[in-house]
Amino acid sequence: MAGYRIENPTTGEVEKTYEPTTDAQLQDAIAGAHEAYLSWREAPLASRAAVLTRAADTFEERADEMAQLIAREMGKPLAQGVAEVKLSASILRWYGEHAAELIAPDQLPALGAQHNYVEMEPVGVILGVMPWNFPYYQLVRLAAPNLLLGNTILLKPAGICPASGTIVEEILLAAGLPEGAYRTVLIDRDQIQDAIADDRVRGVSLTGSEAAGAAVAEGAGRHLKKSVLELGGSDAMIVLGGDVRNIARVAAKARLSNAGQACNSPKRMIVLQEHYDTFLEALVEAVESTRVGDPTDEDMEMGPLSSADAVDTLAELVDDAREKGVTVRTGGSRLERDGAFFAPTVLTDVTPEMRAYSEELFGPVAVVYPVADVDAAVELANSSSFGLSGSVWTDDLELAESTARRLEVGMAYVNEHGTTMAGLPFGGVKRSGFGRELGAYGIEEFANRRLVRVAPARSSKA
Repeated sequence: MAGYRIENPTTGEVEKTYEPTTDAQLQDAIAGAHEAYLSWREAPLASRAAVLTRAADTFEERADEMAQLIAREMGKPLAQGVAEVKLSASILRWYGEHAAELIAPDQLPALGAQHNYVEMEPVGVILGVMPWNFPYYQLVRLAAPNLLLGNTILLKPAGICPASGTIVEEILLAAGLPEGAYRTVLIDRDQIQDAIADDRVRGVSLTGSEAAGAAVAEGAGRHLKKSVLELGGSDAMIVLGGDVRNIARVAAKARLSNAGQACNSPKRMIVLQEHYDTFLEALVEAVESTRVGDPTDEDMEMGPLSSADAVDTLAELVDDAREKGVTVRTGGSRLERDGAFFAPTVLTDVTPEMRAYSEELFGPVAVVYPVADVDAAVELANSSSFGLSGSVWTDDLELAESTARRLEVGMAYVNEHGTTMAGLPFGGVKRSGFGRELGAYGIEEFANRRLVRVAPARSSKA
């Protein structure tokens, strides 16, 4: 069975362990979620929306408390934790406030009928398999659109984030969600496949590793279930001009946020040769000035990685690159202190022979490349097997937009990176997964888009 616990990454101490969900309890949860679906789908849309807005209020009221919890669970600094809780609240509120327009039928041309339209209907129980790096936001971005539509949720949180996962369930139930309509299940890999195989579970959404995504997609395909996968990323940040020193400072902050543990963090910084030295100097200065320590200390800007295993994985990639000739501009190793700390790092001269060139660096490591021109920048950006998001930075907005549209990604930004809002779709291409969350797109993934065609009555002639 999976091991669920709070293991504080700042101290390495296991503070609490949780009993996993048994097979019998999982069956009860599936049955309860299905039973709740039969009534929840019939609830008035305004009632479903009201649950989300009330939950949003509670998220905002409990933001400090909830941020303290994930600082203990996975090491997020308090200010970033509060920001995550408030982002989650904004998603719940957006779906609640835009319910009528999001669920409205699409009117189609008559085409010989009285009228045609497509309506969105829920499909049933949705299984969510969620990671640890954004313990509230990633749960809410699945739950909010699906609960609004009328689906119900079985939610498997990450093994190191059972408490934050349980709080989300608690808040939704207190906001008026029927018992069983959102259920936290502490299950293992085999039980995930058992749930996918159950006829009452109609889809599965996973945010996580490529290996986990492949396993879930295989199971979903075998049982003809819809799946949505948000997997890894190796986002490119292309710098073509502008206030290069300030762009470098923004890049450092973005890369080190959440200790670099974000799929859509700018991991590869691709800079025109004429700006490279200036950018690199400013980036290293900003990285080295970042305050690293206990995430519950409000003066700290970066906390530990989520676990000792995460440090080991990152160290292996950096050590491999070092052995093959990488230049470590700053950092490059664990910090000699208790807890799962890794020094903020900048690497240059990364080559295709190094694992760091093709694998995701899930931690506070930035890689910087010089390029001769825009075409070379785009070619390097698109050489990755990942395709989550990317950005282009310059005062020349026409050049920036045309360059951004050449990126093989699900999300392309100009002069910002990784922006997440309730109304914007989130998702990638290539090995970053498929499907979209948030916006209207997040509702459509697990919906029956039913065509209704009404033809005129036919009469027979005497």
